[in-house]
Formats: sequence, C-alpha cells, structure tokens
Amino acid sequence: MKYLLAMDQGTSSSRSVVFSPDGRIVASAQQELTQHYPQPGWVEHDPMEIWHSQLATARQALATAGMAVTEIAGIGITNQRETTLLWRRDNGLPVHPAIVWQDRRTEPACKHLRDAGHTPGVKAKTGLLIDAYFSATKLQWLLNHVPGARAMADRGELAFGTVDTWLLWQLSGGAVHATDVSNASRTLLFNIHSNCWDSELLELFDIPDTLLPEVRPSAGVFGHTLAGHLGAVLPVCGIAGDQQSALFGQACFDAGQVKNTYGTGCFMLMHTGAQAPVSRHGLITTSAARLNASPAYALEGSVFTGGAVVQWLRDGLRAFNQSADVQALAASVPDAGGVVLVPAFTGLGAPYWQADARGSMVGLSRGTTMAHIARAALESIAFQSTVLFEAMNRDAPQPVSELRVDGGACVNDLLMQFQADLLGIAVLRPAVVETTALGAACLAGLSCGVYQNPQELAQHWRVERIFEPRISRDEAASRMAAWERAVRQTVTT
Repeated sequence: MKYLLAMDQGTSSSRSVVFSPDGRIVASAQQELTQHYPQPGWVEHDPMEIWHSQLATARQALATAGMAVTEIAGIGITNQRETTLLWRRDNGLPVHPAIVWQDRRTEPACKHLRDAGHTPGVKAKTGLLIDAYFSATKLQWLLNHVPGARAMADRGELAFGTVDTWLLWQLSGGAVHATDVSNASRTLLFNIHSNCWDSELLELFDIPDTLLPEVRPSAGVFGHTLAGHLGAVLPVCGIAGDQQSALFGQACFDAGQVKNTYGTGCFMLMHTGAQAPVSRHGLITTSAARLNASPAYALEGSVFTGGAVVQWLRDGLRAFNQSADVQALAASVPDAGGVVLVPAFTGLGAPYWQADARGSMVGLSRGTTMAHIARAALESIAFQSTVLFEAMNRDAPQPVSELRVDGGACVNDLLMQFQADLLGIAVLRPAVVETTALGAACLAGLSCGVYQNPQELAQHWRVERIFEPRISRDEAASRMAAWERAVRQTVTT
C-alpha cells in the first residue's frame, strides 16, 4: 500500500498531510506563518520561514503517521499563488523577503501600464488583468529596489519563483528550477494559449528570461528530494497552485463544475474544459491543473480578504482568543443588527477590482456589540462569494446548480448556511475539506501509479453535509442590496 504526502504551503500557514490511496487523511501537521506588514498595503513573508516550516510539518506528519518513509509513493506540492520570491542560484538564499499576493505596493506601476493602454493585450495573452495581485510587477519591483539585483539577474545569478518553485528548489538541493502551468499562469508573464513565457510580456515588464523556471504540466516527476530532508529520496510528482489544486481535489474535472475555497481569501473557480473563455463580468481566465499537454482552463474570481477577517477580529480587535471561537460569538445574536462589514483591507478583488478601496463598517448603532461585528464579519465572506458566483453564473453557458466548498472556514456551519441562503442553491461540503492538499496528492498519485485516471479519483469524493437555502429569494436579494450599498459607500469615500 502506497501513501501520498501533500505539502500545502498557504498564506497563513504551512501544512503537510499524509493521505491513504482512498483519499483519507492519515496524519497532518501545521505551523502558522508569520505575517509581516512593513508599510501600509505591504505584506511580506520570510522565505526561509516558508521553507523551514514546510519541511518541519512534513517531518512531523510522517512521524505522526508512524510509517516508513519508503511507504510514501510521491510528494505533491500546492501553494499560495502569485507570492514572489527571488534568490541566488549559487547558495539558494533569498535576496529579499517574499512579496505576498495580497501586497499592493506595485499598484502605481500597474496604473501606469493600464493608463498606457496595455490591458487588452495583456488580458488576451494571460487571461488576467493588470493588477498588483499578480507576480510580474512584484518581480519588477524587486529587480528595481534590491541593490544589485538587476545586474545579478542580467548575469544569470538569480532565480525567480512562486512558492512552489522555491520549495522544489530547496527540496532538490537546487537541482530543479521549475514550476507548473497553473502557477505560471498567475504571473502576468505566461501566455496561456501558447503555453509558454511570452517575450513581449517580458519586455513590457522588463523581466530578463534568465530568471524564469521551466514550465511543466501539473502531473509528472519534477525532481527528487535530498535524502537528508525526509529520510529517503522521494519523487516530487505533482504541483499546482492552491486554487487549481482545490478544483482538482474537489473532483471538478468537467466544464461547468464550480468550487469555492474559504481560506485567507476566497477563490471561486469554474472548470471550463479545453476552452479559455473571456469573462464579460469581471472574472479572470486561468490555466487549470494539467495532466499532460492537453489544455485545461477555468474562470476565477478572487476575494482578497475572506477568512483573514476572522484573524483581524482575533489579532486586531482581540474579540476572541481562537479563530474557531468566532462561530459561537456570531451565533449569540440572531443577526448582524444592521451592521455590514466590507473587509477591503487590501482592496476589493473580482468583480470590483478596486485596488484603492479600504475596509469599512456601516449600520453601527448604540446597541452594536462585538457579537454583531463578528456576525457581520462572517457574513462578509458569504456576501463577497455570492457576488463572485453571480458573475460566474452570468458567464456560464448554463446555470450552475451546486457549489462545492472547502478550506478552513467552510467548517463553520453558520457561514455555510448563510452562503446557501444567499446563493439559492445547494452548498456541498465534502468529507475531506483539505481539498487543496488532496488535489496535490491526487496529482502526485496519478504520476506515480497510485491512481490510473481521474475517474478513479471522482469515486473517492464524498459529501459530508449539504446546506440547502432556507430564506426566500426576495430576502436574499434584499440582503445583497444592503451589501452593494455598503460597497458603494466604501469605494466612494
């Protein structure tokens, strides 16, 4: 019997999960990742903390599983996307902290490019908008602001990567500099139609091609770990960005299937098959996880602040000690008491794309309590996700009938019920909510022979609970109208 190890490096934590062949969790380990905010709108991570915490959780998960390392058939990596790292090729050391996907420091550079009329051309090639969310202007900023970085890059002494590439480099001892198509498609430098780095985009963003990793399908042997890292040489044979990995882990293999991940942010993806549609409603087009050279795409909408609003309540307002306490506090009141919270701490994502928006709270009264604010915070996650779903439904060739959910916040029954109420369709929570990690494990399993085909994986997918809507469509529309009024107040102040 061969097991699979998933390394799930997220925005707020590093996690490793050992899966059995039938998709069940055997053991897991997690470490919280330190968030650094050096200036307003800036978000950074320590690259060495990313690596060391990820390695530590892998070792801990294997130890907890109590199995020989040789029982692991392969490793899958999934990761926070767009976060940008730059390191020296000679010693593998970073030249600057990682610039996290939430970071907004490059918005002026993006505005300059938008004002110059580059948006249509960039979107046609990449499926993306010109936004600080993506990697290209982050990498450009590093080259322009780290002393000596551009000269070193021109000499071929530096390597760029998203978090998957960084982990693969470290695991292989610097032997492999590669990424997969799903991560490459988030950089603004990759042509999703020709499936390669685009020379015109590299010129536009002033990025030398010497920095770039090789791009491969999401399933396949990328390289092997050094024996000293985990106690044996193991193949790394699956890589996908966290949201494409979750789409795969949710067994959304067919066009029209939709999942939403409730993590630090919320990310809704609809598989679109071999077609790369252009959204008419503010969504982006991205590459889905690919098993081979055959194309696979998805429409995506991103909420920049999802579960992070709960962290803000915990760490900023000190409303409770543990994030899990938010449900009890929110459930202690029957509703939010008219309070609407718009958590635009780092701008508003799809379909608004308001980079300069900042958080706001409306409807406060003398009777407002922390419980009302906690409930409004949870509701804000569902409101933002509903806006994404409505945009996606308008882009879809036929109405979407169900939403598959995953991520840490989906275990919150209050949130999931409110989500179903707003959407008016069934919300399906799987038995294994760690579908981001599961997707990486499944990709690895397909590569190393644990699974024969995706259909076998679909048979393992199981529902734990279905949330059905309980309120009328008129009431749901009224709630959404209140949300949109709050958003308008936020973006006009």
